[in-house]
Amino acid sequence: MTDVAAKDSLTVRDNRTGEEYDIAITDNTIAAKDLGQIRLTDDDPGLATYDPGFVNTASCRSAVTFIDGDKGILEYRGYPIEQLAEKSNFLEVAYLLIHGSLPTKEQYDTWVHEITYHTFVHENVKGFMHGFRYDAHPMGMLMASVGALSTFYPDARNISDADNRHMQIVRMIAKMPTLGAWSFRHAQGKPFVYPDNDLGYTANFLSMLFKMSEQKFEADERLVKALDVLFILHADHEQNCSTNAVRSVGSSQVDPYSAVAAGVGALYGPLHGGANEAVLRMLKRIGSKDNIPAFIEGVKDGNERLMGFGHRVYKNFDPRATIIKKACDDVFEVTGVNPLLEIAKELEKIALEDEYFVKRKLYPNVDFYSGLIYEAFQFPPEMFTVLFAIGRTPGWLAQWSELVQDKDQKIARPKQIYTGDRELTFTAASERWA
Repeated sequence: MTDVAAKDSLTVRDNRTGEEYDIAITDNTIAAKDLGQIRLTDDDPGLATYDPGFVNTASCRSAVTFIDGDKGILEYRGYPIEQLAEKSNFLEVAYLLIHGSLPTKEQYDTWVHEITYHTFVHENVKGFMHGFRYDAHPMGMLMASVGALSTFYPDARNISDADNRHMQIVRMIAKMPTLGAWSFRHAQGKPFVYPDNDLGYTANFLSMLFKMSEQKFEADERLVKALDVLFILHADHEQNCSTNAVRSVGSSQVDPYSAVAAGVGALYGPLHGGANEAVLRMLKRIGSKDNIPAFIEGVKDGNERLMGFGHRVYKNFDPRATIIKKACDDVFEVTGVNPLLEIAKELEKIALEDEYFVKRKLYPNVDFYSGLIYEAFQFPPEMFTVLFAIGRTPGWLAQWSELVQDKDQKIARPKQIYTGDRELTFTAASERWA
């Protein structure tokens, strides 16, 4: 027990013993280990917090991404997402996330050259990917092939060397579009397309996806820009499920390819990366604007789920949703309007005016419109999460790099509350079965 309570502290009274404890408050948090001093006896393990899903537990300090969910603010390294989406490009944003500041002209040119140079993968990777079944899910292929890269670059285990970390980061960002595009081509039974170093990052990705017999694939610049913006919007999002997976696996000091493969695996789950696919299924099930009122009533009665609205973090508009909604116009100008767009707009309009949804702060999130754009690109739904993973890779790597340089971090090992039996007496099988 502390004699004098500091101003920035929390005084806790243990009603079991009458003892009071002063616990320091730093950055609006208390250190969980400080609760360990609150115990009944010297042999008691002390108090711990119970927080499934880390709803109110900070696992790290980070300078990568700031979110204010109540105000609908998202910033990368202090820069508002709205400005980055309008004025920057994905590789510049990737540099910002990784290095912590915007590049000079020379730094940017070097960065782009490095990533362009490393877009090719070892030829053995092609054989590895051909080994998957014809109907293998692209995310399963991506997860496996990302993890396999660790066997091609055994030097990646030397995570304490800054130059080595930089090389693996460059390789990972460069090769993700290649692996993603090849998983797409494999599912369609088409030959793999090699990277074209004359093209920019996003244009090259589109070429590897859609090039057929033409000498040079040239995507419409409006489509390139729209997909680039989508990559930017997905580049990082604080300590979400997949980022937490990257940090948790990375805390064992494994190579970054294995850590990122864990992130891909987490993103594979329908509660994380598959939400925009669920939005499309919902819109198709509604079918027409005339059916929206009945659908809304179904949501209120608990018989339907309103997908693409609400967010664990945002209690206001998801700022990414507003940007994506604008990108829809450019994409549909090229591809033609998706008939589901009219249903989506009408559904959004009604939901935003309905007291039931307003009271619950259910606003459109990033997934509400992104699926419509991806479908306009003619991506099958199983590719949506692959696109998410390509965009999220710089964020995962920025968080991983921050982790391995953070002296406060330890190998992830959460506590548990044991609820099973204790001190049972074992009876040999010969007696139990007699």
